Amino acid sequence: MDTNETGAPIPELIGSGPAMKEVYRLTRQVARSNASVLLLGETGTGKELIAKAIHRLSPRGSGPFIRVNCGALAESLLESELFGHVRGAFTGAIDNRTGRFEAAHTGTIFLDEINSTTPQLQVKLLRVLQEHEFERVGDTQTVRVDTRVIAASNRDLLEEIDIGRFREDLYYRLNVVTIDLPPLRERREDISALVDHFLRLYNEENYRHVPHVEPAAMEALQAYCWPGNVRELQNYIERAVVLAPGDVLTQDLLPEAVLGGKPRRIGRGRATDVETLASELVQQGIETAGPGAENLQSAIVNRVERELIVQVMAACDGVRIKAAERLGINRNTLHKKLKEYGLET
Repeated sequence: MDTNETGAPIPELIGSGPAMKEVYRLTRQVARSNASVLLLGETGTGKELIAKAIHRLSPRGSGPFIRVNCGALAESLLESELFGHVRGAFTGAIDNRTGRFEAAHTGTIFLDEINSTTPQLQVKLLRVLQEHEFERVGDTQTVRVDTRVIAASNRDLLEEIDIGRFREDLYYRLNVVTIDLPPLRERREDISALVDHFLRLYNEENYRHVPHVEPAAMEALQAYCWPGNVRELQNYIERAVVLAPGDVLTQDLLPEAVLGGKPRRIGRGRATDVETLASELVQQGIETAGPGAENLQSAIVNRVERELIVQVMAACDGVRIKAAERLGINRNTLHKKLKEYGLET
């Protein structure tokens, strides 16, 4: 059987379990085409790595690979970033600028967090997918491009369609082939190989020699639920390598969350701690249950969410991109939440 039709491993991707073999099979199969691909998966599951593999294995592999994180740019800037602009198109447009779609001509453009785009921008994306043409911001001249589109989302786009935040016609243009990336908790058989890979990587980067893992430490890593997926594992292994006093990664080098304890939180012990606040609000709900309490659940969620955002923003020194990543939302969503809760500065 042709190895391209199997789940043969792909360089730079780690994992040999059944879930990843299916990802490899689909990646190799779709790479040979020009079809649009939609990558779905939680944050930290490796969507960009798969996008790069599709590009590298495709006939376009010698062309450019351009990545755009749609959730990291303000709405007013994203259109210009994608399609370019001409001089005088808006305040600050002092020169003509080539957009990312033009930069990806004959290659591939990877649109990460496609779910964060506005309906207005989605209309223009739909036209590029259907007609392979667009106009730069402030221009009337049509630009034609030969660019393959790979998009990714960490949200259910069908749900986004149902609530009116994503266009159904764009979804079906993107969704020619879908590749679902499994969360790490569903591929625990790959954790050992991932740990070995990150040990080699961070030993070399940090001039350390920590080649071994204590059995108890590996058991803890295997048992943890990994809400941050491979990216979280990667961060914890780097931390352990840097802090290890000897040549063994021991259990005590792992964070409290991995060892089954509660992680230390910002503001621990204060009345504004998220867990304490939630407990207090729930208790209030129990005490005030009855007529007029129908909106209590919403009030509890809003209060807890607001306090969580306050704490994460403080921990990230007010850097919104970092705070949004830690919260698992895109930058535009964080901006809206900050405005909604009166936290804009």
